[in-house]
Amino acid sequence: MGTMIQHYHLSEADYRGERFRNVPGQQKGNNDLLTLTTPHIIEEIHRKYLEAGADIIETNTFNAQRISMADYHMEDLCREINLTAARLARRLADEYTARCPEKPRFVAGSIGPTNKTCSMSPDVEDPALRTLSFDELVEAYSEQVEALLDGGVDALLVETIFDTLNAKAAIYAIERAFEHRPLVPLMLSVTIADKGGRTLSGQTLEAFLASISHAPVFSVGLNCSFGASDMLPFLRQLAANTPYYISAYPNAGLPNSLGGYDQTPEQMAEQVGEYIREGLVNIIGGCCGTTDAYIAQYPALVMHNGLPVPPRRPAAPYSHLTLSGLEPLAVTPERNFLNIGERCNVAGSRRFLRLIKEKNYAEALEIARTQVENGAQVLDINIDDGLLDSRAEMVHFLRLLASEPDIARVPVMIDSSRWEVIEAALGCVQGKSIVNSISLKEGEEVFLHRATVSRRMGAAVVVMAFDEEGQATTYERRIEIAQRAY
Repeated sequence: MGTMIQHYHLSEADYRGERFRNVPGQQKGNNDLLTLTTPHIIEEIHRKYLEAGADIIETNTFNAQRISMADYHMEDLCREINLTAARLARRLADEYTARCPEKPRFVAGSIGPTNKTCSMSPDVEDPALRTLSFDELVEAYSEQVEALLDGGVDALLVETIFDTLNAKAAIYAIERAFEHRPLVPLMLSVTIADKGGRTLSGQTLEAFLASISHAPVFSVGLNCSFGASDMLPFLRQLAANTPYYISAYPNAGLPNSLGGYDQTPEQMAEQVGEYIREGLVNIIGGCCGTTDAYIAQYPALVMHNGLPVPPRRPAAPYSHLTLSGLEPLAVTPERNFLNIGERCNVAGSRRFLRLIKEKNYAEALEIARTQVENGAQVLDINIDDGLLDSRAEMVHFLRLLASEPDIARVPVMIDSSRWEVIEAALGCVQGKSIVNSISLKEGEEVFLHRATVSRRMGAAVVVMAFDEEGQATTYERRIEIAQRAY
């Protein structure tokens, strides 16, 4: 959408239209606002892609949430933009489906990553600083998601994911919206930051997959970052390990010195064709630098001798627990012992307690680092102490830990007897962590609420053998409580 909009060479006045003529600040570049000010242009772009043979069109809503719209002082328009954009795309998709029922057209609600990150500090001098909280991001995404669903989208596409914690906030908002709105397919698309195959927030692709494994994912894929040829090895990696459909929409090669893209539609189609010949993908498209001319090359790629090319079959579902920090940790039958480092626990380490009380976080982090270097596969973090603000200290320490890649590569176990501490900690962790613990001690309603939140925030859980009557002391009681909890 962005590439196509650039071809119209719109002015500041075009972006504003008559309605926003006197709004303060610059609006040029606020592409989502064009849904309200120049809807005929957005409609024309959608039509060009539909005429080119696109099966799925995206809504013009990539930045239409309050976090990004704050740059333009347009936060209060988010619901209107999303609803209008979804209805516009819906109308056109239905029109083209009616023309050719054997080729139905679909609408994906575009949900971008925002211009802020929950996992990283914007200030190298203050690694625990965050300008955005998980809860704030969930609320911003909730408004966007609900409007897209109300507008009639067929799927929700969380795309250009560079920080998994941001994506987990979007997934949380989506799952919450599904409680009272129609369930539609959830599509995720991640962007790789470098040839090493990691996201900007440091995760490997396998770690990312573990982090989002709790979600009702329809497809997962890659977009942006690279041209089609450079994306190929990462697609192979995804295809080999992913129990979902695979999508890929690369850039038109790499940008030139002027920020443009020189790769032709024919050149890109040849490279994308390799994805299909190897059976790596189910959904193909284009990102930066691509136009309807590029998409028009694709229908022929999925045909061979007049017949459709067989689609990729998703890999088998995961059969074992996979945790993650920046890197994955698969808990397989062959790994029958898990080494959990417990020295970052104020109840088990007087030194760690003293360092936290003294706010000597550098040395406290060295305790964590030493455990990882000595073979800890998971780090247990517990800061429950009557003389500490446990919630604030847990959040601060986890944010500091996230800035240390050699520590953050392993999953964390969030260890607390206070639910508010656990819930706050879950909003700081981009990987798949372990909650330690929940139980039936306070009854089923509380247990189910905490289990639901833990799962929705992407965590595994330790369930203690407690119920309303107390701790299980016999084999029979342990089995009874475990069965009930399960």
